[in-house]
Amino acid sequence: MLKEYIKVEAHRKQFAEQERLRNKVLMARFEVALIVLGLLGNFFLLRHVMWRPDAWSRFYALSELLTQDKMPDTKYSLVGPLFSIPFWALDQTNQTYWWTTRYNVFVLGAGLLAIYWLLKDRVDHGLLRKFFLLLIVGSMFSHHLLFYYGEVFTAIFVTVGCVAIVVGPVTIGWCAIILGVVNTPATVIGLILLNAKYILTGKRVRYALVIIIGAALIMLESWIRRGGPLINGYVNDQGRRTILPYSGRPGFSYPIFFGLNSLFFSFGKGLLFFAPGLVLPVRQALRKLQEETKVDLFAIYTLWIGFLAGLLLIYACYWNWHGGWFWGPRYLLFASIPASFALAVRLQKRDGSLLMNLVIMLVLCLSIWVGIDGAVYGDEPLRHICTPPRWYGNEMLCYYAPEFSALWFPFVFYQPLSSGQLIYLLYNVFVGLYLLAPLLITTAQQLITTVRQHNWTRLDLRF
Repeated sequence: MLKEYIKVEAHRKQFAEQERLRNKVLMARFEVALIVLGLLGNFFLLRHVMWRPDAWSRFYALSELLTQDKMPDTKYSLVGPLFSIPFWALDQTNQTYWWTTRYNVFVLGAGLLAIYWLLKDRVDHGLLRKFFLLLIVGSMFSHHLLFYYGEVFTAIFVTVGCVAIVVGPVTIGWCAIILGVVNTPATVIGLILLNAKYILTGKRVRYALVIIIGAALIMLESWIRRGGPLINGYVNDQGRRTILPYSGRPGFSYPIFFGLNSLFFSFGKGLLFFAPGLVLPVRQALRKLQEETKVDLFAIYTLWIGFLAGLLLIYACYWNWHGGWFWGPRYLLFASIPASFALAVRLQKRDGSLLMNLVIMLVLCLSIWVGIDGAVYGDEPLRHICTPPRWYGNEMLCYYAPEFSALWFPFVFYQPLSSGQLIYLLYNVFVGLYLLAPLLITTAQQLITTVRQHNWTRLDLRF
């Protein structure tokens, strides 16, 4: 009788394990499908445009190089645009900008594949899928993918490079980082801090050569295109004088104290609202994951934070710290990487306290709204307020007033949506609820337990 019981119990456990594995596989396929649908949705359903000044300048410079054999002297690097030549060629055949305006969707997709390839044998795939989903539906990438700007290229190449220099191949990782930095020369300060963190951790001083190589390539491009290694194309680059006390000054003349405060806390440009995942503590969670994985995820995360710190230091001093007429903190798109990763880690572990889980839920909801607002609403409704000629008198409203923040203006001004935008909005909401559900169940259980314990203590009349 006992042998029969043991045999039945073994079969039951085996069946339960097979069922668990089957459900895990189905969930993995479902989440991969959501990732693919998110990229395809952004590619096909949303409106991608070329008419923004900086995007058009990059496209025209590339066209000038390829069609007229003329080296353009624009202030923007040609590194990122050169990778888009296949898309430019398709547009030349069709006489459109359709493919080129969608170039950054391919850059993000290729970046996600590269990260997966580097970490697939080292990290829980569930964590990676959550990270990818949040980048697509819960970060500033949703808006940046709509334009032919350079921030996506820099952010993705540096992100992948940081992963590679931790898990290998190191040389390819540094090459990717250098390409990303050369594409946006101001980010060399981020490279310096990232490099310093890597050297201090691994005591490999020879990697300081990376900074020299990056700076040399930046100067080489300036020399070839503009006639001198220090001619960066930003001579006399300054804004108009307005009521703001430090407006109208050139270069990196903005007081860093006010710049940092604005980049963190302003309603229209602040990372607190546009990348809320940065506030989440992840050190202990990543240390626990390190015991379960074959890679030091905390080292990767700190490299990302080091690069972001460099961006904050340099752009907080720039007269155009706000990025001009652009949705959110344009130059700080990279902040979405550590922010989304931190949120993905907290959603994966779900072992925090009740208070922490409530904070994570709030951060997740705000992150999903950032993705929805960036992809579906953007800053177009604010164009009549925040652009010339009104721009020079009202710009502070778009930076600091919550009612005129691109993030909150949809609640003030009704904007009709196209069918594609509505479908993409529903997709974002669905993914947000899907990510929220497990944490919501855990938090509800914690809340019920806390309430019961509280009531029992209050009703205990024993002496």
